[in-house]
Amino acid sequence: MQGLVAQVMTLYPRIYFACHTRHVRDESTGQVISAHQASILDHLDEIEPTSLAALAAHMGVTLSTMSLTVDRLVRAGYVTRSRDAQDGRRIGLRLTGEGVVLKSQKTVLDPRLVEDLLDQLPPADCERAVEGLALLARAANEMMQKKSTRGKAGNVA
Repeated sequence: MQGLVAQVMTLYPRIYFACHTRHVRDESTGQVISAHQASILDHLDEIEPTSLAALAAHMGVTLSTMSLTVDRLVRAGYVTRSRDAQDGRRIGLRLTGEGVVLKSQKTVLDPRLVEDLLDQLPPADCERAVEGLALLARAANEMMQKKSTRGKAGNVA
């Protein structure tokens, strides 16, 4: 099994690097944001605020670095900042309607690059490749379900 693990660890990054999106383009405005900015949007919600400090800590950057990046997202109209009603020092971040739309448009892989990748293979090989990915995806879903079930069982007091 170790040989198979090594193969997946070697092969998957090649596919990812060949086909991942480097920037996210807002389909309505044409504005482009970086993959890092897009990942910040992934961590925010339009209803429940996330504190600037918690977001910076979670993403492993300094508060000032996160503040600068969030400033750009606020200016672009994707994020709002608001002071916490209980503690005015805390800044809450929420997605705007435009931020929600942009977040939904974002994909990990660029469909055009994936199409180009598949075009490199004969049709029969494409089918086999996709079938293999489907098997791995099914196993991933099962693995995540098991983790989720174990986590819930562990939370019972």
